[in-house]
Amino acid sequence: MTIEKIETFILKDKLSKSFFFSQWEYSERCICVVKITTSNGEFGWGEGYGPANVLEEGIKFLEPFVIGQNPLENEVIWHNMYRKTLDFARRGILVASMSAIDIAIWDLKGKILGLPVSTLLGGAHRKKIRPYATGLYFTDHKNPAKDFTEEATRYVKQGFKAIKMKVGLGIKADYENVKKIREIIGDDIQLMVDSNHAYTLREAIALCKKIEPFDISWFEEPISPEYYKQYSELRTKTSIPISGGECEYLRFGFHQLLRNNSVDIIQPDICASGGLTEAKRIAALASSYGVDLIPHTWGTAIGIHVALHFISNLENIPGRMYQPDFLIEYDQTENGLRERLTHPKIEMVDGMMEVPDRPGLGIEVDEDVLREYSRSSIKINNSI
Repeated sequence: MTIEKIETFILKDKLSKSFFFSQWEYSERCICVVKITTSNGEFGWGEGYGPANVLEEGIKFLEPFVIGQNPLENEVIWHNMYRKTLDFARRGILVASMSAIDIAIWDLKGKILGLPVSTLLGGAHRKKIRPYATGLYFTDHKNPAKDFTEEATRYVKQGFKAIKMKVGLGIKADYENVKKIREIIGDDIQLMVDSNHAYTLREAIALCKKIEPFDISWFEEPISPEYYKQYSELRTKTSIPISGGECEYLRFGFHQLLRNNSVDIIQPDICASGGLTEAKRIAALASSYGVDLIPHTWGTAIGIHVALHFISNLENIPGRMYQPDFLIEYDQTENGLRERLTHPKIEMVDGMMEVPDRPGLGIEVDEDVLREYSRSSIKINNSI
């Protein structure tokens, strides 16, 4: 049995209303998913994080190094892709393309062996993961400091015990928004902030000082991901834990974050930073530095299920009777691809998500929905 075919699908979903964060606007979802099929008809699904059209070209470039390989030998395949791209792709889109392929192979391997990915990773320490709601984006350039009351209240009613909001409008506006959200959600729900690297070090320090009284669980990407030493300096000037890493690639990139004491929490996106094969190595590296790991997720339910399996396998803290909740990011912005592409549907019950125990990632792709969103993608491309 060998890998016989690799198919890519660029899926687009036009949003009913654009939303914004500190850097730019989202008016549609555009995601590249990959299907890998073996000579005996078994198949697995993966997803890449990044510009979909470019990801597709990266997957096509890597295809000759994957076709004909044994899907059970995922580390051999990963190493071949890595070596073939090392001279010109130590970070960036080709690593994300590798990630999509690697994830599909893990899904495929689990289906071949009849085992969930969590078991293939070494076993699940936990069967349920606590999601946090990512939302509270800005919806109007002219009036970005909108009334967040309805949205924040909805998350509380849905049972979320942790919420992440966007900042990056400026120190005064951010302070007022954070203050308002804390008043709405109360003191018993975790609150995190994310500026998507909007600030200079001086500005980030100033904002941290102003929002420290609101019990912020972490400040995500306060400054540019390139400034490892500035991240480290920021940590010495605030009591708020600092997080980052969705812009990092491979264990070597995360080693820079860790060796420079840049963050309290690393946040690899498994669909970009090297797939599950590399995520295991990144987790081992984080453990050796005593740093927490909470993956970034953004895309379809494929990526969310990848993170569920991965988080379930993260090691418990040695000798600690009470283990803290392990968190998974659960984006709440409009996304038909996340809601419709796969089944069973994602469910949150009593503020928790179950780790699937079905073979592979534990989901199936609805190929009618796949074709629907693929057709809309073709229509858009032809109109340009």
